[in-house]
Amino acid sequence: MSDKADEVIAEMSAAVELGRAGQTGPAREQLTALWERIGADGDPFHRCVVAHYLADLQDDPADELAWNLRALEAVDTLTDERVRQHHDSLAVRGFLPSLHLNLVEDYRRLGQLDQAREHLTRAQESLSALGEDDYGDMIRDGVRQAAEALTT
Repeated sequence: MSDKADEVIAEMSAAVELGRAGQTGPAREQLTALWERIGADGDPFHRCVVAHYLADLQDDPADELAWNLRALEAVDTLTDERVRQHHDSLAVRGFLPSLHLNLVEDYRRLGQLDQAREHLTRAQESLSALGEDDYGDMIRDGVRQAAEALTT
């Protein structure tokens, strides 16, 4: 099953494209409105991906951290069945390396190195969930770079 007709995913994708085109303000506004519409008890897949993309559009590292924490929180109630409605190849455990990597970077930028190291460990422990593809390579490289940044 695919949720390609899912209006939330369509709206999110359009907003993400705005952000990638350099229109971060309008993208952030659209995703924030979408987040408010989804609500705190909404679909955990939607909450996870919208929060994940909203984090990338924040100017303040503390705000970025807050959105990344929301994305990780949503994963706690997300099921493989739900993510496979979006794409058959997905599994919840595959989200974890990226989500923890984002938190490593947020905490590092905020000078909270103990928390950064904790999420680095979690990211490293979850790397086996990644495929041998460009995305997996990108996340593994990011985890390696984050580890180096925390040891220098």
